[in-house]
Amino acid sequence: MTEGRCLCGALRYQIDGPFVDMLHCHCSMCRKHHGTPFATWAAAPIAGFRWLSDTSSLATYHSSERGHRDFCRICGSVAPMVEENFGMVIAPAGNLESDPGIRPTKHMFVGSKAGWYEITDDLPQHEEYPPEFSMPSTPRAPVELKPGVTQGSCLCGQVAYEITSPPLRMFLCHCSRCRQSRSAAHCANVFYDATGFHWARGAGLVEEFPLPGAQYFTTAFCRNCGSELPRVSVERNIVVVPAGSLDSEPAITPAAHIFVGSKAPWFDITDELPQFAEMPPRR
Repeated sequence: MTEGRCLCGALRYQIDGPFVDMLHCHCSMCRKHHGTPFATWAAAPIAGFRWLSDTSSLATYHSSERGHRDFCRICGSVAPMVEENFGMVIAPAGNLESDPGIRPTKHMFVGSKAGWYEITDDLPQHEEYPPEFSMPSTPRAPVELKPGVTQGSCLCGQVAYEITSPPLRMFLCHCSRCRQSRSAAHCANVFYDATGFHWARGAGLVEEFPLPGAQYFTTAFCRNCGSELPRVSVERNIVVVPAGSLDSEPAITPAAHIFVGSKAPWFDITDELPQFAEMPPRR
């Protein structure tokens, strides 16, 4: 029996299981919605799923003719997809509060993988859906990029941003807050000087959730589709960009894994990047 929740706690649920599969998805939709290099989904029979809270904060964005993306309208965390037609619930593993007793079995949509992220484990990789899924992929129109400008946008495309300053640093963070807010194994944040950042469109759709009790932790997301978006920290003059929201390459790669002391039990770090139990020491 596994419980899950969004970052703010408005959505809580229970999955009795057993989970039947867990996989990493690198498709552009998952990267956009979660703001991460990939999303990790855990599937279980729908009969064992129940909401422990009311669902008044549950929002849905229809990302394609067949698909939908559910999220908390208060904090932006991704919510489980209840697929009654298939008799399954597909839950974002980053929001599970205990070990689900299953481990990832494959990567899918590696043909859409982020260029700045390297897969280093030995799990099977599929260019699109695995053959047993028997499902067609959903094509997405490419974004027109400007030379010399770093660009990003949300899944629905109503919010977009541009950055003219160079990246300062990039980390993969495994803290429980990042895992719950991004609904993933870890976040991937790129830090920029805020003076080079501006919203190209849709600034009025950007919703922010400052986590109570946290000095700096605030999430930003699109009110329409729930996609994670940059957060401008005025007090520090930096902008924290969820790397999965980028449309162009960030001209930087991750420097380290941080807060690995809070790492999800179902995710193994297999690359050679430095690892820090919490924050890396200041230089």
